[in-house]
Amino acid sequence: MGNPPVHKARKRFGQNFLNDDHVIDKIVKSISPKPGQHLIEIGPGQGAITEPLLEALEGNLDVIELDRDLIPILKAKLFRHEGLQIHEADALKFDFASLASDGRPLRMVGNLPYNISTPLMFHLLEYSDIVEDMHFMLQKEVVQRLCAAPGDSAYGRLGIMMQYRCEARYLFTVPPGSFSPPPKVDSAIVRLTPRKELPYTASNFELFAQVVKAAFAQRRKTLRNNLKGMIDDAGLEALGINPGIRAEMLGIEAFVNIANAIDKAA
Repeated sequence: MGNPPVHKARKRFGQNFLNDDHVIDKIVKSISPKPGQHLIEIGPGQGAITEPLLEALEGNLDVIELDRDLIPILKAKLFRHEGLQIHEADALKFDFASLASDGRPLRMVGNLPYNISTPLMFHLLEYSDIVEDMHFMLQKEVVQRLCAAPGDSAYGRLGIMMQYRCEARYLFTVPPGSFSPPPKVDSAIVRLTPRKELPYTASNFELFAQVVKAAFAQRRKTLRNNLKGMIDDAGLEALGINPGIRAEMLGIEAFVNIANAIDKAA
């Protein structure tokens, strides 16, 4: 097949290609792919973890790649693997349910571009009922937000919405030197496991999402101010919540209770 063409990382796609064999091995071990499982890799880049994943799966792997110039590189590098299915598509708009037609739960992996990581997380939440787990490399700060607990400085809307549906676990940090070109920040690997049963259930999920968004609209303001027009002091106090505290001090259950109370009163 000859040597694949050389590809220069593109800033507009937020590309930083992983090239550290030790980190690649650590990521694949964390994912622990098994033959017969259905894995989807988002943003395979030049195939750094794609090849070891294919070898471990002994079968099919779907990859989603937006940069059309990377596709011939992947095909040239991985031509021996007949089970590789390449989808030239934008992961932010991709219908992942279309890949779950055989009933097997999806396992999702990827080195996600920093510039789309938050909206992509919200998009992937829509598919949590058909996903077994997700292993992603993200900017370290984003992983800290995904895994944060009440009272942490990183705790906010992203972590609450993700942890409502998934268990989030910070696995390990990846330094800039593991990439080409090196990013200006540390990266980290997170494992997100959709919950089989929700510990707290919002009666109206869209309303719950609105409450969380409003509560953190201005982080330095109190619940009384941020939720004005949605619920009053008496309503919060009836739930055992002090209207004078900030949203970052509340756990997920409290946000669910607020949303359910608003929904019930509507």
